[in-house]
Amino acid sequence: MDFTEAYSDRCSSVGLAAREGNVKSLRKLIKQGYSVDVPDNRGWMPIHEAAFHNSSECLKLLINAAPADNYIKSKTFEGTCALHLSANNGCLESISVLLEAGAETNDVTYEETTPLFLAVENGHLEIIKLLLQHGANINGSHSWSGWNSLHQASFQGHTEIIKLLLEKGANKECVDDFGITPLFIAAQYGKLESLRILISHGANVNCQAKDKATPLFIAAQEGHAECVDLLLSKGANPNLYCNEEEWQLPIHAAAQMGHSNLLGLLIPVTDRTCDTGKDKVSPVYSAVYGGNEECLEMLLKEGYSPDAQKCLIFGCISPMCMVFQKKFYGLIPILLKHGIHLLGINLGYCLHHKKFSWFRHFLKVGCPMPAGERSLEFTKYAAKAQEQYKEWLPYLFLAGFNPLNLLCRLWIYSVNDDILNFTLEFTNWKRLPPAIEQNLSDHKETSTWVPRNHFAFIPSLAHLCRLEIRSILKSEHLQSDQFIRKLPLPTCLQDYLLYLDILRVNGIPELVDVQGEWDAGTFYPTYSSSEDTKKGSMCC
Repeated sequence: MDFTEAYSDRCSSVGLAAREGNVKSLRKLIKQGYSVDVPDNRGWMPIHEAAFHNSSECLKLLINAAPADNYIKSKTFEGTCALHLSANNGCLESISVLLEAGAETNDVTYEETTPLFLAVENGHLEIIKLLLQHGANINGSHSWSGWNSLHQASFQGHTEIIKLLLEKGANKECVDDFGITPLFIAAQYGKLESLRILISHGANVNCQAKDKATPLFIAAQEGHAECVDLLLSKGANPNLYCNEEEWQLPIHAAAQMGHSNLLGLLIPVTDRTCDTGKDKVSPVYSAVYGGNEECLEMLLKEGYSPDAQKCLIFGCISPMCMVFQKKFYGLIPILLKHGIHLLGINLGYCLHHKKFSWFRHFLKVGCPMPAGERSLEFTKYAAKAQEQYKEWLPYLFLAGFNPLNLLCRLWIYSVNDDILNFTLEFTNWKRLPPAIEQNLSDHKETSTWVPRNHFAFIPSLAHLCRLEIRSILKSEHLQSDQFIRKLPLPTCLQDYLLYLDILRVNGIPELVDVQGEWDAGTFYPTYSSSEDTKKGSMCC
């Protein structure tokens, strides 16, 4: 139902005459005794119709014929009086009549909106002047949100009205229910000229809302480059914390929202404490959180650390952790290019998200093996990725990971028989730690697992030598097969050290060469059919 229109069968004859501005008809109806206070379906009386349509002569007739003194204050179902309607529509003549007749200049609607606020909202400069002359309150709340006329003028970008309000004594530091000033509003909505005028009149460029946000922060967040530039030139502090936890700065907002042009303004003036400082959050995290490659690249080129600091706020131990958390895999090569130190648990994240190409590449570039308190977490990820074990488990063992660290109760009881037997092939299965022996024995009794026949015998001398030789090689020697291939040994022995016999028996195809490619600084990992290749993942 459209309540902006009155239906003819619900509008009184007097109301219709007032709407049409028919003074002659209205005078006749009043003289005949027709009522002037019959409302229509919206609660509109004839005085509202006359005020809305700027029928000043009709207004005079209605006011003179008013049945009571408060007729001029009559409100519609929305709480608007005649003065609100005239102010909203820019009806200068009607405003004059109503004010002369004693209309209340500071009357409010049910949404707590004043006539002055409505006039400012719609840019009616002359009406604003008239309302102020008749005592309209220039300060204080003029709407349900706590905004007053200066907030609204700033939001609308009505520069002449802003100047008028300031000249008439408007408080330039007035705040709404959220502690937001008119200058903050100008910065938030990119009203450059409003911002310029308020600053020229001494408004505080470092004011803070109740949530600690500053005009510079909000302008950076919204991407208003000219406003950011102006604020910085007028003394806005880029190092004023903008949240209760005291870590968020304008540079974080720009990085998260992908405003690389603003980073160029903010990086030189932002204190580097946030880079790796304790209890702070690097803007590198913000760029990763927003999935913004250009911003991340810019921060790292300008010297921000790809390792940052632990970020408990986001539950991340490094930016790489957040990459997997947010599934912005396209950021991985940028972090690698700028020298991030990989952590063992990053291998677990690769398994959890089924990014096996990255798993292999991380091993290739020397990612530490999962150890310590993160071992159990890694094992959980590994167990869940068992269906694709041929794409990652051989690479893990060949890179030097000790299979005994995987043979915990969780792994033994979670994986299928083939995977468990495959794991044991990389051990001295006759000299396992007692705890592992017990778990294997218990598992054999309570499951259908059948160990391979040769596990009942002592491993061959060749296998024991293989284990010993590989145990004395440094981790960097095992990152690829190149070191072993260069040993002065026959090819068959090199193959044996690389477990090719075990791989063939287990139906594992020739291992992918995890060399990868670096093209213009971007790594493209080898394709794996089981990996997710949707948009947002790296091209494989």
